[in-house]
Amino acid sequence: MLCISSSLHFPNRKLVAREPTGGSRSIFNCRRRSRFHHRTLDSAAYSKPIIMSSSYDNQTKSPVKELNDELDFESIVSPDGLISICGFGSLLSETSARITSPELVNFRVARLNGFRRVFAHAAPGFFKRGVAKPETKEISSLSVELCEGESLIVSVFEIKKSEIPAFIEREIEFRFLAVLPETLDGKSFNNPAVLCARYSDEEFFRIRCKGSKDIYFQLYGQYNIDKIWRDDILPCRLYLRHCVLAANNLGYGAYNNFLDHTFLGDRKTTIRQYLAATGSGIMEEEPPEFLKYRYSG
Repeated sequence: MLCISSSLHFPNRKLVAREPTGGSRSIFNCRRRSRFHHRTLDSAAYSKPIIMSSSYDNQTKSPVKELNDELDFESIVSPDGLISICGFGSLLSETSARITSPELVNFRVARLNGFRRVFAHAAPGFFKRGVAKPETKEISSLSVELCEGESLIVSVFEIKKSEIPAFIEREIEFRFLAVLPETLDGKSFNNPAVLCARYSDEEFFRIRCKGSKDIYFQLYGQYNIDKIWRDDILPCRLYLRHCVLAANNLGYGAYNNFLDHTFLGDRKTTIRQYLAATGSGIMEEEPPEFLKYRYSG
């Protein structure tokens, strides 16, 4: 039996590693270019290339690459026309993943080295659904950021190439990275996967909003969000509960990895510590009826 505190219990489930397999115009405004180009990222300032080494095989090196437009996304599409997506929060739930990508295939568990999860950005979806609590700053969703020595258990699944524009629009606040996950026994995947990582307010306004206050208002301003990426906010309660349940559904390893490798904005407090203290009671809170399917792990 798994537990965070004396009042929180989940059934134990086995974590199984599997081998990898091979619309409307977005305001992301995907550019078409004659030649493919990537930016490599630095773990601190995104200013120089970084090399991620596997915790299982230090001889295996994999650069992290930024995907700047739809052409970059298409460069990592597999020969059978599919692109891999890496889930670390709500997308740990296959149910959640199928809400937005009903035709996804090969949902499975994997490991991603060199990243940590952080609750450090405001999410408009929580305001739309009435589950944000701005009075207590419980408005944050999850992102990931480069962090040497960290390792996450994630989900990976494939969607069709034709779904790329919708994915970009849906996850527009993130920095898109091409990463190479591995199986739980340390075997690297054959194809890279898309990861939604921490962005910045300056880049979001300049690039995604094209410097337009009207676009920013449409996406964030109407919810009184004047700063997206911030370290002084707390997890949206319903969303955090959903992510913990989703991780638990993937098994003991994924569950404990989520609790111990997911942090508040201070980068010190783990979710295990948070749920045992300030966040106690979150796991006992039921979502409203109209959100039970979306937010029940």
